[in-house]
Amino acid sequence: MSALIRVATTNDASAIAEIYAPIVRDTFVSFETEAPSVEEIQARIADITTRYPWLVCEIDGSVVGYAYGSSLRERLAYRWSVEMAVYIADGYRGRGIGRALSVSLMECLRLLGFRQAFGRVALPNPASVGLIESLGGRAAGVERSVGFKSGKWVDVGEWQMELSASGDAPAETASPAALYGTDEWERALGAGLAHVRGG
Repeated sequence: MSALIRVATTNDASAIAEIYAPIVRDTFVSFETEAPSVEEIQARIADITTRYPWLVCEIDGSVVGYAYGSSLRERLAYRWSVEMAVYIADGYRGRGIGRALSVSLMECLRLLGFRQAFGRVALPNPASVGLIESLGGRAAGVERSVGFKSGKWVDVGEWQMELSASGDAPAETASPAALYGTDEWERALGAGLAHVRGG
C-alpha cells in the first residue's frame, strides 16, 4: 500500500465530489442539502487555497479523503483562527486516514501562523468526536437543534484546539502558496502519514 498526503488541486474536484456527495445526500454530517457539482468544488478549492490549506490523501494513487481549513468568522480579528473539515470516502474509514489528514492539516496551519483551530461536529457522531478529542480538542459548546436534516433536528458541537500559544500581537498568517515546496511544508504534509493503516 502506498499512501501520500498532498495539496489538492482543481484536478481533484471530481474525486472530492464523489466522496462528498453521499455524505450530503445520505447523512446529517454535512448541513448542505444538495451535493455540489464538480465545477463548484473546483471553485471552492481555488478560493480556499488562497488562504488556507486543502489536502488530499491518496492510497495507491486514488484520492480517498480530504481536509481543509476555512474562515471561522468573517470579522477581521478572527483571522488567526480557523475551522477544520475532514471527509473520508466510504470503504476507507477506520484506517487512520482521518487522523492522518488532521495531523498534517494542523501542522500546515501552524506553519502558516494560525493560532486556534475549531472542529464542528453534527451530533451524535462518536467517531468524529473521539478523533478530535484525541488530537487535543476541548469541548467549546453545543448549538442545540441548529439544523434540520434527515427528518430531525440536529445539534452541532464545537471543539477547540490550540495550534500555538496566543502570546503577543501575532504576525499576519502566510499564504500557503508561499510555502509550497519548502522543506518545512513537505514535513508538515507528511506529518500524519504514519497513522494510515492498511485495509
